[in-house]
Formats: sequence, C-alpha cells, structure tokens
Amino acid sequence: MLEDTYVVITSTGAVNNLAASKSALVKNGCRIIIVDEGDKSIRRANSKLLSGVAHKFYGPSERKTWFKLRFASASERIASVIPVKCHAENSFGFLAAFEEGADVIIELDDDVAYTGKHDFVAEHMSNLENGRGVTVSSTSRWYNPMNDLKLNAPGAVFPRGFPYDPQTRDQGYSERQSSVDCILNMGMWTGNPDLDSVTILSHGGLNGYCAIRSVGLKRRKVVVDTGTYLPICSMNAAFRAEIVPAFYQLYMNYEGLDRFDDIWSGIFLKKISDHLGKHIAVGSPVVEHRKSQRSIFRDLRREIEGIAINEFLWKIVDATHVTGSNYRDCYDSIASEIKSRIVKIADVTHRKLLSMQVQKMQLWLETVDYIS
Repeated sequence: MLEDTYVVITSTGAVNNLAASKSALVKNGCRIIIVDEGDKSIRRANSKLLSGVAHKFYGPSERKTWFKLRFASASERIASVIPVKCHAENSFGFLAAFEEGADVIIELDDDVAYTGKHDFVAEHMSNLENGRGVTVSSTSRWYNPMNDLKLNAPGAVFPRGFPYDPQTRDQGYSERQSSVDCILNMGMWTGNPDLDSVTILSHGGLNGYCAIRSVGLKRRKVVVDTGTYLPICSMNAAFRAEIVPAFYQLYMNYEGLDRFDDIWSGIFLKKISDHLGKHIAVGSPVVEHRKSQRSIFRDLRREIEGIAINEFLWKIVDATHVTGSNYRDCYDSIASEIKSRIVKIADVTHRKLLSMQVQKMQLWLETVDYIS
C-alpha cells in the first residue's frame, strides 16, 4: 500500500528541478505543495511542468485566506508564525500537508534535482522504513554527515550548522550494524555540499560556492545514535508527518538572521527523537545541488549571529529534561526551557533573537493544536 506522500517546495521561480523526478512523483501518487510568491506567469509554467501530478500553490494571498478561514479574528496573529520571503516559509507547506492527512512529507529545495535512475521517493521510504544500515555514535556528541560523501577535498569538511567548538569536531565514532525505522531521513548531495559562509569564504568562494565538490555517496543509510547530534539540512529530506508539531522551521528573516531554520529545528527534533526512542537517518537518495551564484558576504551577514548562537543553543537543548510522550508536548518542554534560560544570556542581540524564536515556537503549537 502506497503512503500518502506530499512534496513541499518553496520557490519564487519555475520548479524545473522536478522535471526529472516527474515519473517517480506520478508512480508514488505524490501531491505537490508549492509555497511561492503568487506570480501568475510562473504558476502557469509550473502547472504545465507538473501536468499529471496533483499540486497546489500557496502564495501570500492563499496563505492569508488559509489562516483567516481557520482562525477568523486571530488570523493575523496566528499567520505571523510563518516568515516572509525566506526558506522557512516551507513551514506553511508542512501545516497544509499535515492538515490534509499526509503520512510522509518530502521537502526539496528548488535548486536541487534528483538525476539518478532510481525512484527517489522509494529511496527515501526505504531509509524511513526498517532497513539495514549502520548506527553511528560519537564521543564528541556530534556526527559529521559529510563523512559519508565522496569529496574532492583533503581532510575533514564540516557542513552548515556544525558547531565550531573543537570538542564537537573530534570525530571519534563507533559503529554497529542496525535495522530500524526512522522518523526522518536526510538525503545527501552531489555538486555543491551544504556549507556555511565561513567555510566557503575560507576556500575562496566569493561568489557563494567554492571548489569543494561532492561526487557521490559512500553509504546508503547511517542512523545517528541516541545522544549524538547532527546538522539536519532540509534541502532533501523526508519525514513522517507525525513529527510536524515538533518540526517547525525556526523563524528567519528577522533582525538580519537567516539560514538556521532547519539547523535549529533539527537539533530540537533530535533531542525529542532520543527521548521518544525514535531514530533519524542520513544517506540516500542523492540529489544534485545546483547552487546559484550570490555574494558570500551577504550570506555571512545573515549567518554570523546564528553561528554564535549555535555554539550554545544545542547545549541548552541537550541539558533540557524533556517531558511528554508525544511530539507536541516534548516540543513545548524545549521551548519552555529555552525561555527560562534567555535571561541568563549576556548578549542582548542573542536574547532578542531567541525570545522571538520561543514566541514563534509556542505560536506554532497553538496553530498545530487547532488543525490536529
């Protein structure tokens, strides 16, 4: 029996990256949710491209109507949980798919494309379902998923969202064979890996990407063990819709902050999954990352405070005594712990940024509670 699978993609242009995947989308009965900016000419092109595949567009006006129909006079306040004109808008796609009864949600960026011969939906499902793999734990408490890529660079390369603390970068790993179900599977990339601006800049990437390239994957499925964290990139990820209450993509495009929506949501989810005895995997399917050129200094400005917060936020989460037996209550306990710790943070900017995150996390739960 096929799962009820939704693909969520946030895009301001043509979703040409889905063209090579159309047969897999049709075969698996996928429904597409495109979170866009409402441009009619772009929508006509995308509807033509997706002919034969069920799809819906949610631009600013559709999102406004969606919230108004459900929350009436409170709709403006509730709708503020979704940021504007940034990657984290994909949280709205999660809400829509969750309300419609999705079993599995696949999140794709519009600059990645699956170009292999195999069924990328089936590959995601294989890693979500009980399948043989390797479970990895780390003495440093962090696992580097870039170790599972074939890179053209010597030495270790760490992805966006990986802490800079040298203790987290001590790659002392232990492995064991395993066969477990997973709630989330993070697919990997060829071409441009998911690197932060500091790493790209240090390798000469003034135009937004550098010479570091991925040419393939080493292992199909790696499960990250209890007590070990990883940076979860939502560029190519599939997850069980049941986790949506705990998988809000954090509020970005605020006070210049961006590019940590999926990273911090992934840290929260990993803590919760450990508490509930659930598992997260990385590996196949592989997509080609067709990153466009852009100013690395603009990315650096958007990332710099997030990089600083990232060094201590995971420690707050790690020290949290998570309570609850479901994703919603566990998420609430993490939000409450962060809120209680904000007053102890010395940096005023960091306090402001995290206060906003907590407000939006709690608003997310209010939204999910209504549509559940």
